[in-house]
Amino acid sequence: MEFLTILLPIFGIFALGFIGQKKIGFDTKTISTMALYLMSPVLVFKTFYTTKFNIDYLYLTLYTFALCFALIAVVYIIAYFQRYSTSETCGMILASSFMNNGNYGTPVVLLLFGVTGLDSAIILMVIQQLVMCTVGVYYAAKGSPQGNGIKSAVDAVRRIPIVYGGLLGAIFQFLHIPLSNSVKEAVDLVAGAAIPTIMIVLGMQLAKISIRNLAKAKVSWSLAIKLVISPFIAYILTLLLPVDEMVKQIMIIMAAMPTAANTTMYALQFNTEPEFVSSATLISTSLSLATLPIIFLIVL
Repeated sequence: MEFLTILLPIFGIFALGFIGQKKIGFDTKTISTMALYLMSPVLVFKTFYTTKFNIDYLYLTLYTFALCFALIAVVYIIAYFQRYSTSETCGMILASSFMNNGNYGTPVVLLLFGVTGLDSAIILMVIQQLVMCTVGVYYAAKGSPQGNGIKSAVDAVRRIPIVYGGLLGAIFQFLHIPLSNSVKEAVDLVAGAAIPTIMIVLGMQLAKISIRNLAKAKVSWSLAIKLVISPFIAYILTLLLPVDEMVKQIMIIMAAMPTAANTTMYALQFNTEPEFVSSATLISTSLSLATLPIIFLIVL
């Protein structure tokens, strides 16, 4: 029952965007651009400014990047045999390789492990933000119909202010630069609004999707990678890292989280299979109601 209390607000925010798009109609691209270029950098700045770094960051950074690139390799193998285009492959990577460790994964870890496990969950959330705003943006730009391959993808990563927000936050923390109360309040307000805005955009995007046009085979592959293969690869990686048992359990559980809502924002911004990525995000979030309890039974 407690698990459902975590999910209900998430689906409620999705529903808000869905209903708003159906009844009023919005330019989702403009709202997505605002969230990507104005709000998300402030959220990442706050995260990197307030989260204390320690040795666990090294192991969990290695783990997060290794898991991400292992999942990307799985996508490339499937794309090769299924003869996907570059855009389809990049859309599959966005839908399959990045998990919702923030507004979903962190509350779940808090519920299961209490405040003891929360530090590890926050570390994974911070690193996942870094991965998404670099590797995620790279593949979103690479799959864009307007892009010209690797060069435009690298240029897109350099232009995304999220990366600089993270760097600035880390610099401010290392140099112990204080923020005035008024600046801190402004940062907190914008950062607090970023994730709900991204989730509302996802709900809006879902309102535009036709079930008839849903790429069922691609969505099925994406769900299998995200909800089954990802926690299995995570388990293999935990065997190689010198972290305690609780941290290993948290790493596997976080890997089993559904697709991150941020990927919809990237897909929409660069026009890289936005309907497919949005569908995979919603369906994986819905199916996680069934898959996560199974992971809990196996891991805990």
